Amino acid sequence: MTVVSSSHTEQTHNASPAAGGLHKESAWRRRDRRWGYVFVAPQVIGMALFVLLPFAGSFILAFASWDGLTDLTWVGFDNFVSQLGDPLLIRSIINTLLIALITVPIGLAFSLIIAVALEKLKTRTLYLVLFFAPVVTSTVAVAMIWQQMLRADGVLSDVISKTFGISPPDWLGDPTLALISVCIVSIWASMGLNVIIFLAGLSNISASVIEAARIDGAGAFTLFWRIRMPLLSPIIFFSSVIAFISSLQTFDVVFVLTSQGGPDNATRTIVYHIYDLGFGRFEFGPSSAAAIILLVITLVITAIQFGAQKKFVHYEDGAE
Repeated sequence: MTVVSSSHTEQTHNASPAAGGLHKESAWRRRDRRWGYVFVAPQVIGMALFVLLPFAGSFILAFASWDGLTDLTWVGFDNFVSQLGDPLLIRSIINTLLIALITVPIGLAFSLIIAVALEKLKTRTLYLVLFFAPVVTSTVAVAMIWQQMLRADGVLSDVISKTFGISPPDWLGDPTLALISVCIVSIWASMGLNVIIFLAGLSNISASVIEAARIDGAGAFTLFWRIRMPLLSPIIFFSSVIAFISSLQTFDVVFVLTSQGGPDNATRTIVYHIYDLGFGRFEFGPSSAAAIILLVITLVITAIQFGAQKKFVHYEDGAE
């Protein structure tokens, strides 16, 4: 019995360090987890206060009538019915889609051309800084600068008048030209970011693939169109999704560049329509309903893009 007891005591003694080690590891994990919560908390709290809570409030107001002062009244789907029948909302949706369809393909095309031109340039850092400057500049400041340039007596009109000897166009007064002006400013302001993204994508293309294509006799055009473009398609897809979502939210440029959505509502976008209803007319119910409609439009367009990616997006490792 004594031997058994001694053996049992020895096993218990030998097992205690392991148990202590497990206890210390568990304590370390708990401390690490607490610090993780501390670092994540600001982002989570900010998202809850400024994203999730406003979204929930907007969703509730979409089914109610409220002007911010009187009592809230439930109206069901009346706000959606009235908005879908509102010519201003329809015009806003058309203008927004036109801006997206003009700015996204043209902006991405110019960005890709510039990225290819800067790829082998030794002094490309200077050009990247110049192209990226509008991205980090306030959109309001960018729009104000362009507004001064596009005025009837602005720099651009003065150059056209002196160079061609003709009367300059009314960039911000003509409905068609006003929408084109918004597109030009939007393309110019976002081009720098897309150039950097495309440069990163071009640098990640495997050199062995390019070398193999050159050995097979591929020329510069074939190499770009048949090899580099397909391998760059994931980057193009990513940029197109981000650009479409951003263009559907166009507001700052319209608000500063034109007056109340431009001449004859030519530049009235859906986000400006939401702003006008909510903070111009204090019709928060219809404004929230229009915001939900914008969300649905964004989800539908994004879903179409993700569905279409299987036909034109190619990956170097063969995964799609």
